[in-house]
Amino acid sequence: MDDQKDLAVMLRSRIPIIVIETRDESRIIGMLQSISLTSIGPSYMPLFRWTVTDGLQRLDIDLAPQTVNSAPADVLKHMRAVEKPGIYVLLDFHPFLEDPIHVRLIKDICIRYQEIPRQIVLIGHAVKLPAELDSFSARFDISFPSETERRNIVKKVADEWVSENSGRRVKADAKAHEMLIRNLAGLTYSDTERLARNAIFADGAISSSDLAEVMQAKYELLNRGGSLQFEYDTARFNDLGGMERLKDWLSKRKSVFTGGADVAHLDAPKGIVLLGVQGCGKSLAAKTTAGIFGVPLLRLDFGAIYDKYHGETERKLRESLHTADIMAPCVLWIDEIEKGIAGRGGETGTTQRVLGTFLTWMAEKQSQVFVVATANDIEALPPELVRKGRFDEIFFVDLPDPGIRAEILRIHLQRRKQEPAIFDVASIVGATDGYSGSEIEQAVVSALYTAHAQNQSLTTAHIIAEVQLTHPLSVVMREQIEGLRQWAGGRTVPVN
Repeated sequence: MDDQKDLAVMLRSRIPIIVIETRDESRIIGMLQSISLTSIGPSYMPLFRWTVTDGLQRLDIDLAPQTVNSAPADVLKHMRAVEKPGIYVLLDFHPFLEDPIHVRLIKDICIRYQEIPRQIVLIGHAVKLPAELDSFSARFDISFPSETERRNIVKKVADEWVSENSGRRVKADAKAHEMLIRNLAGLTYSDTERLARNAIFADGAISSSDLAEVMQAKYELLNRGGSLQFEYDTARFNDLGGMERLKDWLSKRKSVFTGGADVAHLDAPKGIVLLGVQGCGKSLAAKTTAGIFGVPLLRLDFGAIYDKYHGETERKLRESLHTADIMAPCVLWIDEIEKGIAGRGGETGTTQRVLGTFLTWMAEKQSQVFVVATANDIEALPPELVRKGRFDEIFFVDLPDPGIRAEILRIHLQRRKQEPAIFDVASIVGATDGYSGSEIEQAVVSALYTAHAQNQSLTTAHIIAEVQLTHPLSVVMREQIEGLRQWAGGRTVPVN
């Protein structure tokens, strides 16, 4: 194992403190035991583990825990007093690093390292060293299981199911099996095994129905910051009225995005900007993109990223983008991107750093993350964000024409168990000139309420009456929308 070899090299490099941030502590302990047991001669060092609950315990030989050394100060004083070399693994010690006495005791041990090599390995989910100890330390990053290792983990779990079920074989669809191995990427060994067990032990099979549950569970494990939202319901081709040019553009790139040997020479698509009139289907187009590609949809919430503390906003963004990388292949939907990047009042310094972080990620990302950014005001976006190379294309979503309005009307009627053939679609389409897709949907919803209150079936007259009671956004905000449409002409690609 490369990780074990790298860790062994770091232990031999005479670094007093090694910091390992991980939630898979059992794997690290196993690696350290293996390194200790294979060491011979002068390089051999005893291995100890400390927890606040069990105290100090020898790991390379079978000895009971020394509960007398359970207090942090006691174990550090014991380590400082010992005149023999050793490796001391301190689990979840990070809360005690704020105590100046503990810091001084650790520093004493580090200063005398050349005389007596007592090595400290700090393991926890997040370990922040005081400045006094930084110069004595190095960090070790444990890698996630490789594809071969994930395959072995899935096989191990399948073998366990077989042994527990009288030798019955696990039913496995070949394509679903490969997708399961692929979707488990980016998780620790223990999490990989747990999700594989959930998929197999539920019904003794590996099928396409398991994949969505695995991705949802994976997202919940990764997204502890809450800045990303997992959109469970993606849309299908037929859920989106019109936008034929966008659908065709996405369909041509699907095979390249999902990957394969026959498309290895082609650059993977990066993403698109959807600019347009509010309520005309930009959000639905983002969901449809994930549906067309057949991958999960993540929504980045800039409102949850911004933080009053210096540096926290950029950290949250980096963590969110890292989570998207691990969830790949996926679609990352950034709704109303101009509100998160184009400026937030007095936070100009923060927004500039956020923009820089996002642009760096866009330029350097190697993962299969397709970005769909929706915007209502592209003039508020910095040019370095929307230039060619960042996104593949800028599409403009305009108010629907009569044909698309008819298609949208039929979709919303069918979704609510209404038969479009019994309605005068042409009359409704004529009455909704200048209406967006969401406004047509709302007219249908309001008409259904009215018909229900009158104890009647929905009719054309109900829908037209609701349409005539409202004024569309294209009338209420005529100047702004006309300005947007004029700007987009000749600068963007229409979705229809």
